[in-house]
Amino acid sequence: MQKARTSLFLFILAFTICPAAPAQTKPSSRISFASLAAKADAARDADRLDEAVVLYRKALALRPSWAEGWWSLGTIQYDRNAYADAARALQKVTVLVPDNGNAYAMLGLCEFELGREELSLQHIEKGKHIGIHKDEALGRVLLYHEGVLLQRKGSFQAAQETLEELCLRGGNGDEVANALGMTLLRMTGKAAPAQGSTDANVVLRVGRAECLAGQKKYDEARPAFEEVVKDNPTYPNIHYAFGLFLMEIRDVVNGVEQFKQEIANHPDHVLSRLRIAACLYKEDSAAAIPYAEEAVKLSPGLGFAHYLLGLLLLDADQSARAIPELEIAQKTFARDPRIYAALGSAYSRTGRKQAAAQARVTFDRLNKEAEDSKKSGPQAGDLMGIPLGTSPRH
Repeated sequence: MQKARTSLFLFILAFTICPAAPAQTKPSSRISFASLAAKADAARDADRLDEAVVLYRKALALRPSWAEGWWSLGTIQYDRNAYADAARALQKVTVLVPDNGNAYAMLGLCEFELGREELSLQHIEKGKHIGIHKDEALGRVLLYHEGVLLQRKGSFQAAQETLEELCLRGGNGDEVANALGMTLLRMTGKAAPAQGSTDANVVLRVGRAECLAGQKKYDEARPAFEEVVKDNPTYPNIHYAFGLFLMEIRDVVNGVEQFKQEIANHPDHVLSRLRIAACLYKEDSAAAIPYAEEAVKLSPGLGFAHYLLGLLLLDADQSARAIPELEIAQKTFARDPRIYAALGSAYSRTGRKQAAAQARVTFDRLNKEAEDSKKSGPQAGDLMGIPLGTSPRH
């Protein structure tokens, strides 16, 4: 996706940067600074960027607290692909104006180009949290980079949601489709598969299909998925990806069949088992238990698998067996109140009144904290992006 251009920002400086109060300087210095700043702005507006960089640096040497100057210098350097220099300038802005979301977002874009992916994601997300100036082009650029960073990190659910939002907002080129296809197929690589390869074809087609879904064009997305699945029936994760789409449109019965086909193709597929088990929760928990047990056996360190198995056992009146599974899950999701709700119920059913009371106290405390802050530690369902109890009849 085309990177953000300086022109997106140069005409909104007065609205997005609130300069810090200037330091006391001698009259001659003030005159010199004012002259340099005016010349720098004029050079910038005339697209004489090399000249503008020199002038901004001279002006900033006289007044290092000039946030607007650092912003202009940073965006110009970004436009010139001088990402390290741009990052240094934009870092100054975040210090001088810490509540400016655009500065953090642009800093994140620079860090993306410099390969500082963890910092890049942190700063893009912080910028979005603070608030970004309403520029549609900038918004799409940020969504693309955020989605790619999440995909590379393996945060596939968050990446899918981010990239689908980008599709909905008009970002539907092949770069976006490749990123979304890699996300649905659970690939963490930095580069899309080599052009002309089977991998490239599958990734692009899956991404295009899911982008249609992101645009709510489900009637177009479904045949696109069906065709790529038909052409590549044994490709890793392709039935899982199609199953996710079918779940999205509430075709749960066929979605479950796709997850079963993924397991048939790849017997160690943990997520397909968890998806099936989650669908059957409350509908037929006893039938779901074997899928969750297999998931735990295949991936014993996966906290969500233990959590789901515990819920299923509890729902199937096997409370004694549920407790150790929920206690294992508690280690991963120590701040998720839902764990303690389930544990409290299991303890109560097995006569452990004191443990049940303590679990209820912890549930009440964490639930209140979550409501107050809207932000807590890892959440069992949210982390996996797997809804529980989706009825296969819908």
